[in-house]
Amino acid sequence: MPGVDPSLEFHPLGISVLTISDTRTPETDTSGGLLVERLTGAGHHLIDHAIVTDDVQVIRRRVLDWVADPRVEIILTTGGTGFSPRDVTPEAIRPLFSREMEGFSVVFHQVSFGTVGVSTLQSRAFAGQIGDAFVFSVPGSTGACRDAWDGVLAQELDSRFRPCSIAGNLPRLRGICP
Repeated sequence: MPGVDPSLEFHPLGISVLTISDTRTPETDTSGGLLVERLTGAGHHLIDHAIVTDDVQVIRRRVLDWVADPRVEIILTTGGTGFSPRDVTPEAIRPLFSREMEGFSVVFHQVSFGTVGVSTLQSRAFAGQIGDAFVFSVPGSTGACRDAWDGVLAQELDSRFRPCSIAGNLPRLRGICP
C-alpha cells in the first residue's frame, strides 16, 4: 500500500518558491506564503522565496538562476497558469524542460476537482525537470496551493513515501527507493 513509512529516514530537500504575479507583494503573497509554511513545516529547507512579474524572460531568468544553484533541488511556482493574457508561466518554463511530468497535472486536477469542481479545467498546472532540478507549477490561488501541497506535493517530496518519491530521482538521493 502506498504511503509514508515513518520507520525510514527523512531527507529534507532544498526548495525555492517563486510567486508569479503583477500584483502580489511580500505582504499579500498568501499563496507563496502557504507553500513556504508547508514546506518548512514538513522539514524541508527553504533556499529562496521570490516574487516576479508575469514576464516570460523574468520568469525564465529566476528559474534558471535557481537551477544553477546546487542547493536548489525543487522549484515550486505559483501563479500565471490560467488563461488571462498575462498568464505566461507554462510558456516561460515548459521550453526549459528536458522532461515533463504529465502525471502531476492529472493528479493535481483530481485533487482540485474535489474542492473547486470543473473550475479546475481553468488551470494549466504542470511539472517537469530542468537539469537535475524538478519544477512544479500551480495556480496562484491560496486554495490551489493548499490542494497542491496537501494532496500531492507533501507525499511526492517526502523521501519516506513508498513505493518511491521524487527524492529518489535527485542525484544525492538516488538509491533510496527500493
